[in-house]
Amino acid sequence: MAFAPAPATDLARAVDFYGSVLGLEHVETNPFAAVFRAGPVMLRVTKVDALAPQPFTILGWSVPDIRVTIADFASRGVEFTRYDGMPQDSLGVWTTPNGDQIAWFRDPDGNTLSLTQFV
Repeated sequence: MAFAPAPATDLARAVDFYGSVLGLEHVETNPFAAVFRAGPVMLRVTKVDALAPQPFTILGWSVPDIRVTIADFASRGVEFTRYDGMPQDSLGVWTTPNGDQIAWFRDPDGNTLSLTQFV
């Protein structure tokens, strides 16, 4: 089984965001990590003392309808990221040259996450 790691400085805040806001199934929390199910993949949000968020996506989801998912996440307080010089529409969606649609947002620690609707 594949698993995806992500860092967080505050596990309680991570549980609220990944569980309550994004709607992932919270499996357990221990002193070292909070574990979630994202379909068949385990997401292990690991406790770190300090974090310098990377300038790229560390975790993303393939979604069937990006606009519906954006509206759902936005209704729960998720703000989508806009990048200077990148042609994004009013919802923050960028369409790739092959037609895939991508939108980015950040978790409470500043990690960049994304939604992608593949053609």
